[in-house]
Amino acid sequence: MAERDTVTLLICDDHKILTDALATVVGLDEGLELITDPVHDPETAIEVCSEQLPDVVLMDIVFKGDGLSGIDATRKIKEVSPSTKVVIMTAHDDDRLLVEAVEAGASGFLGKDEAAQELLSAAKAAADGEVLIDPATLTRLLAQVAREREILREATMLLDDLTDREREILQLLAEGMRNDDIATKLFISPQTVQTHVRNILGKLRVHSKLEAVSFAVKHGAINV
Repeated sequence: MAERDTVTLLICDDHKILTDALATVVGLDEGLELITDPVHDPETAIEVCSEQLPDVVLMDIVFKGDGLSGIDATRKIKEVSPSTKVVIMTAHDDDRLLVEAVEAGASGFLGKDEAAQELLSAAKAAADGEVLIDPATLTRLLAQVAREREILREATMLLDDLTDREREILQLLAEGMRNDDIATKLFISPQTVQTHVRNILGKLRVHSKLEAVSFAVKHGAINV
């Protein structure tokens, strides 16, 4: 892809010192144009992207408070402005976060310890369609995604082997009911409940009722 004359840019980070520094450097670069002053929360970034469709967003990954994360914002930005490239700025080296960012549609990652000029050069590269993930990191992330998908596939197979009655009993266990209470509720004997519980543990390859409930909740088979 041919390089653009000017890349429109949005900066979203709740560290004002960083955003002020980046904004200053942008102002000196004829190849970049801030579409607005830096914003400091994901909700505002989503709104701006919906209205102005920037080429690139430099997005923090973790924000203070209980609002959206940078990953949540990335997903929503890609919904309202699919052509916008989101580059995650992070001080974290957490593979889980990086995998989630890739799955949300991020074009790459940059450490916050990078020089401002390097961050902005990366923004231009992202606008031209480059993926900003070094090969070693990409290999590590793909391996983790593969592992997690295999774990999910195996869990789904185990849970699919449960009968409707076993799922019902597993749900009641998750609600804190004891075997005798379950027997009374379902009009079956305590021995029958015990047999079902033993079958559940065997099918899920776990060693306790608590472990079975935890496994089922983790993989979305029951509600708590």
